[in-house]
Amino acid sequence: MKIQRIRGVKDILPNEIWKWQYIESVAHKIFPRYGFNEIRLPIFEDTRLFSRSIGDTTDIVEKEMYTFKDRGGDSITLRPEGTASVVRAYIENKMYNPPSVLKMFYMGPMFRYERPQAGRLRQFNQVGVEAMGSPGPIVDVEIMTMVMEFLKELGLADIKLEINSLGSQECRPQYRELLKTEIEKHIDQLCDNCTARYQRNPLRVLDCKAKECGNVAEGLPKLIDHLDPASAEHFAEVRSLLDSIGTPYSVNPKLVRGLDYYNRTAFEVTSQNLGSQNAICGGGRYDTLVEELEGPSTPCFGFALGLERLVSLIPFNESSDLQKHPDVYIVCLGEEAKSMAFEIAHQLRAKGLSVERDYEMASMKSQMRKANKFQSRFTLIIGENEIRSGKLILKNMDSGEQKECTTEELVSEISEPEVDTQ
Repeated sequence: MKIQRIRGVKDILPNEIWKWQYIESVAHKIFPRYGFNEIRLPIFEDTRLFSRSIGDTTDIVEKEMYTFKDRGGDSITLRPEGTASVVRAYIENKMYNPPSVLKMFYMGPMFRYERPQAGRLRQFNQVGVEAMGSPGPIVDVEIMTMVMEFLKELGLADIKLEINSLGSQECRPQYRELLKTEIEKHIDQLCDNCTARYQRNPLRVLDCKAKECGNVAEGLPKLIDHLDPASAEHFAEVRSLLDSIGTPYSVNPKLVRGLDYYNRTAFEVTSQNLGSQNAICGGGRYDTLVEELEGPSTPCFGFALGLERLVSLIPFNESSDLQKHPDVYIVCLGEEAKSMAFEIAHQLRAKGLSVERDYEMASMKSQMRKANKFQSRFTLIIGENEIRSGKLILKNMDSGEQKECTTEELVSEISEPEVDTQ
């Protein structure tokens, strides 16, 4: 029986990996402008990290985590999200006293057992950002502004920033009880999932995607109307700062985060090109998680976005120079040319140029076809005549122009900047 990939995972093939690398390169360009440095985290962690941080009543912990016993008998979980791991690293490595707010970003695979669908896999990839050390709304706004700049740099125009306040640990318990009381009046109108979970996590009814729950949510009390004074002031300042720099946004009172550790500012960036599951990224403030995991009091703000969805939305130009094509393709005719081609390829690569060549000694016509398929910038032709004269033929594949050059002249000829013909 032929072995195939497991359901819910995907190969990212060489002909499409350039899209992922481009997104990652833009992150490496934009995020450091705001003071963020990359952190690399383990793929798996102690299961208790996620059950304590994410919350026992969340779908992730109840239904979706890949958890197993290792050979030592310890319970291990493949990470379903990145924030908890960043917090664990922060505490374990005692990263408590940076000169300013500690800012980190991460990239990599996450794992959740859920029904595979477009843009949602069981092994999926995220880019995430965490800022640790300030309770102030300036951090909230800087990060929301940064993610909008990041997405626009990637070419996304039809996106919208939605914000809400989830209040504090002081005001939310009272609101939860009020919400449960009001939900019970409409219990026969909820989907099966919300009927089962509203007692434990009533806020999830607000952002349920089922149409019947959406209709009920419209009439439920809004958390934004039940904020404590400090949370209300914080949210007002967030809005004022966004207004001051002209960042468009809308307040969505039904916006909640699916993880228990969020408080105060929550946000999502949505796209009209994704259907009902329209969120590209989401995040917000989590001021108590570090303490809950036995670290010092550290207010934090962060977000995560899924790369699969992002790749599907970006208007990539398939003929773009973002794809990695060889600088030169070497066509060689004859055994002596084959040996010379090996040496020249080595020299050019050592000078930082990318080189491809024919390995099977096919006909010149066949080798030129391969050069076209590789979309190389130049083709270098080496045959008996070229070896005798010491002059190799270099062909510009865009213009069709051919010139003779020595091996010493190759690097300067190939390295000359291409003329923009647009």
